[in-house]
Amino acid sequence: MASLALPVMAIASTPATTVHGLALYGAPALPADFKHFPYVNPDAPKGGSLLRAAIGGSFDSTNPFIVRGTAAAGLDQVYDTLLEGNPDETFSSYGLLAEGIRLDPKRRWIEFDLRPEARFHDGEPVEASDVVFSFETLTEQGQPFYAAYYEDVSGVRALDEDTVRFDFAPDNSRELPLIIGQLPILPEHYWADRDFTATTLDPLLGSGPYRISEVQPGQRIVYERVEDYWGKNLPVNQGRHNIGELVYDYYRDQTVALEAFKAGNLDMRIESSARQWAIAYDFPAAENGFVKQLAIQDGQPSGMQAYVMNLRRDTFQDPRVREAINLAFDFSWLNDNLFYGAYERSQSFFENSPMAANGLPSEEELALLEPFRDQLPAAVFETPLPLEEPEKLRPRLAKALELLNEAGYVVRDGTMTHVDTGKPLSVEVLLYDTQFERVVQPLLRNLARLGVQGDIRIVDVNQYLNRLRSFDYDMIVGSFPQSNNPGNEQREYWTSDYAHKPQSRNLIGLENPAIDSLVETLIRADSRDELNTAAHALDRVLRHGFYVVPQWYLDKTRIAVWDMFDYPQPFPEYNLDLAAWWVDPERAADIRKRQRSR
Repeated sequence: MASLALPVMAIASTPATTVHGLALYGAPALPADFKHFPYVNPDAPKGGSLLRAAIGGSFDSTNPFIVRGTAAAGLDQVYDTLLEGNPDETFSSYGLLAEGIRLDPKRRWIEFDLRPEARFHDGEPVEASDVVFSFETLTEQGQPFYAAYYEDVSGVRALDEDTVRFDFAPDNSRELPLIIGQLPILPEHYWADRDFTATTLDPLLGSGPYRISEVQPGQRIVYERVEDYWGKNLPVNQGRHNIGELVYDYYRDQTVALEAFKAGNLDMRIESSARQWAIAYDFPAAENGFVKQLAIQDGQPSGMQAYVMNLRRDTFQDPRVREAINLAFDFSWLNDNLFYGAYERSQSFFENSPMAANGLPSEEELALLEPFRDQLPAAVFETPLPLEEPEKLRPRLAKALELLNEAGYVVRDGTMTHVDTGKPLSVEVLLYDTQFERVVQPLLRNLARLGVQGDIRIVDVNQYLNRLRSFDYDMIVGSFPQSNNPGNEQREYWTSDYAHKPQSRNLIGLENPAIDSLVETLIRADSRDELNTAAHALDRVLRHGFYVVPQWYLDKTRIAVWDMFDYPQPFPEYNLDLAAWWVDPERAADIRKRQRSR
């Protein structure tokens, strides 16, 4: 697709100062002459390798941007973006491909001056036309996420070879200039005679700190550090991208991957299981100090991990049925018996943050909710959060039974059956990882006590993704991650426009005008207080809808690692940055000998 190149003088511009970085509110913390991010080690040695597991069985594509195929792990490391975020700030970004940024004082447009030295891995320069191509290609042919994320961009044009301008729709979101900076930049010349929408296993061309060096289809993908990477000396890259080779080996499930780690076939493991974290790391290498366990504080909201009910199924249309299923979930039993008391119960979609709703709506929230009073449950206005529910299972199930009876269900021959249709109430939980089966079983046992038929369907990852894309499931284990500054991604999570778009992240199938309006209010919030108020109102409506069964959260990232890596401390406050880690050559030599001897 052709890019529009217009003379700078042909476009009327309000004077704007050229700056080195942007912050969501106020100014970025680091000055224009900063040398590196404060937390990194600028003298970190380069080299070594890092072997990690990718879970899911296989992959069939090296194109992570499209709907088709299962993309390999780690592909984001091949591409540069216009800006780079600082993990030590809530939401500030600094120039990567862009050396200069001009934001219209009225926030109607933004311009980026590209660094003339920026190069793709084949030596071709990164130009403004590549930025235009990337934006148009991703929003028109890529995953639905891109169209949702950049919906408020009304136009993009190349002003000259090194300057690109994005125009904004009226009332755009405050974060829009920063999330444009997150756009991965693709080479227009590379894709000129290729089908962007087709899966491929070619080592695709980028401009980032790593390139694909080896592809074993479905089994392994390897990235090598680009020694002559054009941006290696930039302040945002100093002390980062240190490891020479990044390897992702594929395993069907976490259990097998754990054994591979213990055997020394993997170097690092981000542990998702509280049980494994508590009891599985007592093998000899760990006892002898060759393996370390790190629990790194997470400064981001915990978001929501949950059993997601699919509203596209008639089964879940009645909110009383959804609430009854919620009541059958016994978190306390799971935490005591399976999780070693490691977790807290999730309540909010913005858990572990000031954006979580509490108590009754404030006056500011009511101003957002009142226009939809007739469309929302009365509880949104009258019942404080968190909801007061029985803690013990027996009274929970008694309340669930009452709700199911009110919804028109009765128990016939031991089966919960709808009085009018005669259909049994049944749910199937779709999984791709056997490790989660033991967690789902207690919920199904409790539902069975109510007469609700339950089943677990475990499929391979490709079949799982295909069913996910076509919304062919009753319930899944889904997640809705959140940052300290939620924005355009909320459209894809919750709004009507994405309820039926294949591969969208509206996993629930929500089509609710009130929620659509609250999402737009949140996105366009112009201050921290306005954003928090909109998040409270949205959170309140989602929680009173009982669309998911909230699970649990941990405000830390658990990492097990063979002790040959170093990392800067203290860790950055808001995001884990593995790109700032490095390999200690002497310790690595000792560890590799031990791993090979096992």
